[in-house]
Amino acid sequence: MKIYLSRPGVFSAAGKNAEELWKSLLNGDQSGIKRYETFSGSTFFAARIDESKLNPSSGRFDMKIIRIEEAALKQIGNIIEKAKEKYGEKRIAVCVGSCDNGTELSIAGHRKYFENGAFPEDYSIEMQGADYVSTFIAEKYSLKGPVCTFSTACSSSAGAIIKAAKLIKSGSCDAAVAGGIDIASDTTLDGFASLEAISGSITNPFSKNRSGITLGDGAAFFLLSKEPLDESMPKICLLGYGESCDAHHMTSPDPSGIGAKKAIEKALSNAKIKPEEVDYINLHGTGTKFNDSMEAKAVDAVFGNYKVKCSTTKPVTGHTLGAAGALELAICFAAVTNNVLPPQIWDGVFDEEMPSLNFVNKNNNLHQVKICLSNSFAFGGANACLVITGDPISRK
Repeated sequence: MKIYLSRPGVFSAAGKNAEELWKSLLNGDQSGIKRYETFSGSTFFAARIDESKLNPSSGRFDMKIIRIEEAALKQIGNIIEKAKEKYGEKRIAVCVGSCDNGTELSIAGHRKYFENGAFPEDYSIEMQGADYVSTFIAEKYSLKGPVCTFSTACSSSAGAIIKAAKLIKSGSCDAAVAGGIDIASDTTLDGFASLEAISGSITNPFSKNRSGITLGDGAAFFLLSKEPLDESMPKICLLGYGESCDAHHMTSPDPSGIGAKKAIEKALSNAKIKPEEVDYINLHGTGTKFNDSMEAKAVDAVFGNYKVKCSTTKPVTGHTLGAAGALELAICFAAVTNNVLPPQIWDGVFDEEMPSLNFVNKNNNLHQVKICLSNSFAFGGANACLVITGDPISRK
């Protein structure tokens, strides 16, 4: 069974829709990344969305993460309504990946508790529920199918999209709203800083000079369905997917890249394609020493002498954590529909200790793009890979 993707609804610091994001990527525009000071007094580069660009949400709990989520969802609202008309509200699932649990409101609530000995009257523990990013969608669009939230760190939304596809293929539903949303809150920034994982400058993935992550806000959502519903776009299919869990360490990947390699191989096998059929890989590419190294080893092990074109887009978007898989699938969607590849934005200094990769050059990215692979490799070795194609008619 083919799983069709609608156009994505996107909102990030690099663009408030898919078109703006794509333009920023092609131009290497890093203006969405700025330096911020957290409540601890520390300062970090982050791709945060300007809150003045966000409207109050229609959710029961109005917070930044829900405002961003709703801004992205509105871009595919008409397609969700079309799916409801065709299949019925009970046949549409919701699958969302996210790592935030209402930190914006929970931190404010706990501050009041420690100051006054009581939470504010409007505070509810439900604000901290991991499920609310999914529950909000079901409530907003009156969807009655399965509602699932996934929190596997950086692979959360990739896992959510995989589960949505499996629900459709199993007959549990006919369509699904799937994607991810996350924010680079003060808690998140200070937490990653405690791991010594944040770069002192804008992230520089795969460079010998790389020194860590740049975090960011972001959201991306698709309507997945068993038949194409978005007549405004070419027919793009989720061709395959693969997951693995190497469980090497709570925060560090297996340095050999074996877990990432297994996920890539499973995705290619599930898609029924050979490595040489892949036109582009959107690398996970966080900019940390260990993650970039193991991913380079995994890609080299699978693709060998076939030097597939690749790049990481996090130097423009920031690392959007649980939303990264969906946001980067939206980027692959744009690559297929526009027949152009997003360039690698970095200093160009290769790390000779890693296998060399064939990065997309900003000045020479003309390419035929039919099949894209998107990598998401998370804390705890939770790995997920997605394959999409713009040539689904000729494939079974």
